Formats: sequence, C-alpha cells, structure tokens
Amino acid sequence: MSVSIVLFTSDLRVHDHPPLRAALRASDEVVPLFVRDTGIEAAGYAAPNREAFLADCLGDLDAALRACGGRLVVRSGDVAGAVAGVAAETGADAVHMAGGVSAYAQRREERLRNVLESQGRRLTVHDTVVTAVAPGAITPASSDHFAVFTPYFRRWSEQHLRDVLAAPRAIRVPDRVTSEGTPSRARVCGTSPGLAAGGERAGRKQLTAWLRRGVGGYENGHDDLPGDATSRLSPHLHFGTLSAVELVHRARGAGGPGADAYVRQLAWRDFHHQVLAARPAAAAHDYRTRHDHWRSGRAAAQDIAAWREGRTGYPVIDAAMRQLRHEGWMHNRGRLLTASFLTKTLYVDWRVGARHFLDLLVDGDIANNQLNWQWMAGTGTDSRPNRVLNPVTQAKRHDPDGVYVRRWVPELAGLAGPAVHEPWKLPRLDRAKYTYPDPIVELAEGLERFKRARGRA
Repeated sequence: MSVSIVLFTSDLRVHDHPPLRAALRASDEVVPLFVRDTGIEAAGYAAPNREAFLADCLGDLDAALRACGGRLVVRSGDVAGAVAGVAAETGADAVHMAGGVSAYAQRREERLRNVLESQGRRLTVHDTVVTAVAPGAITPASSDHFAVFTPYFRRWSEQHLRDVLAAPRAIRVPDRVTSEGTPSRARVCGTSPGLAAGGERAGRKQLTAWLRRGVGGYENGHDDLPGDATSRLSPHLHFGTLSAVELVHRARGAGGPGADAYVRQLAWRDFHHQVLAARPAAAAHDYRTRHDHWRSGRAAAQDIAAWREGRTGYPVIDAAMRQLRHEGWMHNRGRLLTASFLTKTLYVDWRVGARHFLDLLVDGDIANNQLNWQWMAGTGTDSRPNRVLNPVTQAKRHDPDGVYVRRWVPELAGLAGPAVHEPWKLPRLDRAKYTYPDPIVELAEGLERFKRARGRA
C-alpha cells in the first residue's frame, strides 16, 4: 500500500485542508502527523497561552480525525528528524505540508526537503493553506513584494480564490505507527485566566455566530472598544483551525459593508505574510530604518515596566494592557494605541513591545505581530512613519463613556463618563480618592522627545 504523511503545522483542521486532500487522493494510507517542535521552545516562543490553545487544537483535531476512522500521530523533537523517522517506520514516500513565511519556517522546510530527498522521498508544499492568496502570487513590476497595502489590496481583490474543500469522510492510518499522547491544557502553567478555548469545532461555531450576528456591524463597530465588535477569530487563523480562504468566501457570501471591511482585514493579514516571506529579517530588524536611538537605561526600564503592568497613568493604555494579561488577547484598537504609546510617546524600541505581545498573545503570529509593531513604530510599511496616536483623544473617540476603561481599570470605577480618561484633572481632594498612578510622562513632553529623535523638532 502507498503511504503519505500530512505534516500539520499552522493548519490544525480537517475542513478546507489542501495537503490532507492531496495525500488522500495519492495514497492508500495517510499519517496525519504533528511534531511538537523543540526548536520553537528553544527559541523562546513556546508561550503558555499558545501552548494551552495548541493543546485544545490538537485534541480537537485528533477527535475529528478519529470520526473519519483515522487519528493524529504526535511526536516531539526536531521536525526533519521526526518526520523522517515516521516515514521510515511506515514506508511513506511523500510528505505534504503547508508553506510558511518566517525565516524559521523556511529553514525548517529546507532541512526537511533535504532529509527526505536523501532518502528518496519527496516533499510537497501547498500554498493557500494559511493565507487566502499565496505570498509571492502577486507582485509589482519592480519588486518581489508589495510594500504598500492599497495597491496590494487592489490586486489581491482581483484574485480568483480556490474552492473550499470539504472535510474528508474516511482516513486510513497505518496500524504500525505509534504516537505520543496529545497534550493537555490542564498541564500548562502560567496561562491567562480569561484565555479562550481552542480547536476547530470552537472556531467554526464562533465563525457561524460572527457571520450571523456580528459581521454586519463590523464596518462601523470594529474600533469600538467597549462594544468588542471584532470577530475574535485571530487565534483560530493563527493556529489554522479556520481557513483564510473559507473566511473570505463566507464573508463575501454574507455581503454588505461590514463583510467588505472584514475581508479587507483578512487582506492585511495576507499583506504582512507576503512582506515577511520576501523579507524574513523584518521579524527582528527594521524594514525601513529611521536610524532611531531608542531610549535605554533605568528611566526607560521603569517606563517599560509600567507599560507592561498597565500602570502608565493613561487609563485606556492600562486597560488594554490589562486585557492582554487577562485574556491573552487585545482589541485591535488597543494594540494600535499601546504600540504607539510605547514607541512614540515613550520612545522605546518596538522589539521590546513585540516580544511582550508574543509572550502573552494567543494569536501571536510573527508576520502580523512584528510587522504591525513596525507599522506603528514607523519603521515598517506605513507611509506616515511619524504619526502619533494621542491616547486621550483616541479614548474619548473609541470609548466615549469610559465603559472599556472601567471594565479593566476598576480603581477608576467611581468616575462617571469621559472623566475617567483624565483622572489627573480632578480636583486635588477628589483625585486623592483614587489609588491610580499619575501619568509617567506628559504627552507633550513625549511628543517633543520623539520629534527631536526623528529630526522633526
């Protein structure tokens, strides 16, 4: 009997899964394989929130495969070595997997291909498994990738997306291949108390509810901090429990301005993936340097600690940072505000913020996290690199009654309405009632410091 291996990475689902369908068409038996990559842990990216969500995803994937007569095979170690070992055990002559864009994913793919080819086996890498449009599928005339979103989105919108693939009905796995047990969320320490559940079933249920009740109001509500009108599907996109291709198809099927706005955000995700695929170094280095000399030393360290702990004295910043710690997730508008505050108002290196986010975000994706941080820091693809978001103005616009702030900063719960955004303006005796810190920096001072640093003062 012919045997193929399907290596699951960031595509932990059975619906709309091109590598799985290709392996089933080509072979009598298929080994659905997930390798707990020790290289990720060694690199410091095995954050508790993602480990816990991953455990949910793997358990759910195993259950879905068993419903088709199969099962998930789990191994630990170096990916190339583990896959080669399973191939030798089962006599598999082919491995199918989704393509990745990070430098690590590209090196892992190259090592795996070399090992397999040395054994006379082949590796097939499939596009449009993680993204809706493959990185590199559309390029401008003068470059290998788009550096500006608007022309990218224009071309992206013209692309014909492949059809959505149904989940398989039957999977036959070789009896002789052994597996470790799937990990358990309960064994992961240090997770956020409000961390959402993972897995394809949870993701599909959430998607259906979003399309039925949420997407219609997305255009006008996606920046509404207290309304929480975003899809919250980013963790499922990161782990691939939902397909970006299917999301685009279904959102377009729902139709309307809200769906159009949501599809645009999915295109932003693809945009960042194609940038990182072409410029893997952007995960750690400025995409466009501004020759910044970021603040360091004791004063900067104190500011960074206050930012991380949600005690900057700016309520909307602190609310967002506390949401991050509690849920392992943050509202998109909060991400923009906290990133602008760290990089522009405090003038701290964007890599400090990106690392903190990766330590906590359940949707911590290298392409989107790093390049969104660079966008806000002005070192990325933003055409206005020196823009600064004023946290007070933004708070009054996107949390006008202070509901979001009071939800996450209970020390200020006694302040009604928009006054909660500027507690330092209270009369002295009233201010003394609230155990909340004063601002760690005046906004005007931070802005002036940033302008001087960028040579714009």
